[in-house]
Amino acid sequence: MSDVQQRIDQLVKSNPILLFMKGDAHFPMCGFSGRAVQILKALDVDLDQLATVNVLDDEEIRQGVKEYSNWPTIPQLYVKGELVGGADIMMEMYESGELRTLLAEVQA
Repeated sequence: MSDVQQRIDQLVKSNPILLFMKGDAHFPMCGFSGRAVQILKALDVDLDQLATVNVLDDEEIRQGVKEYSNWPTIPQLYVKGELVGGADIMMEMYESGELRTLLAEVQA
């Protein structure tokens, strides 16, 4: 495992809810990242407690997370060390109630 893959793995495993995104929770820098944050906000995730990684600050992380997850786009949400998906999957899971249930397990 490369250094960047190890850094990503450590971030994923040490944060119960982690969002790789463009920008941060208080200032998303793309529409998809903004949508992901709004979904989490709607589910009462405290944005000050949400772990985020701004991929625009680190090109190695930006490319490395795509390889780590085998998922080509950003944002990427991880819950309890597992990839949930990007903004579209988050929206589907939000609408079905599945994301609320998943996050409730972590926030309990």
